[in-house]
Amino acid sequence: MGKEFRDFIMRGNVVDLATAVIIGAAFGAIVSSLVADIIMPPIGLLLGSVDFANLFLVLKDGATAAGPYASLEDAKAAGAVTVNYGLFIIKVVTFLIVALVVFMIIRAMAKLTPRPAVAPTAAPTTKECPFCLSTVPLKATRCPHCTSALP
Repeated sequence: MGKEFRDFIMRGNVVDLATAVIIGAAFGAIVSSLVADIIMPPIGLLLGSVDFANLFLVLKDGATAAGPYASLEDAKAAGAVTVNYGLFIIKVVTFLIVALVVFMIIRAMAKLTPRPAVAPTAAPTTKECPFCLSTVPLKATRCPHCTSALP
């Protein structure tokens, strides 16, 4: 069983998939940092000093302290039940950037991949007799089967 598992793992597809997952996770971390640390702060500043990480709605006050809470961490520390729509906005922006990059990679790969050449269709060399429906050469003026004059 150990040899079969080792053979399965060493197949090219499994190794390629594992490599893609590792690179994808690293790329996701980079994009998450890009969104949270570089893109969202200027957007929050333009919207009036909004910190998207602290945009939340309290559904139920915490057991240890009642709201209002200054930050999401304070609300979580108090045990409050919250809807974290600011974090959701950050995740959506992260997803859109990753999707855009994946789309651009797929588009570039499609341009680099050679397309199979389509052979031009040859001109027809035969036609069908309208009277007996047999196949006759294109230049024929009479059908060899029914002797009808062909148009």
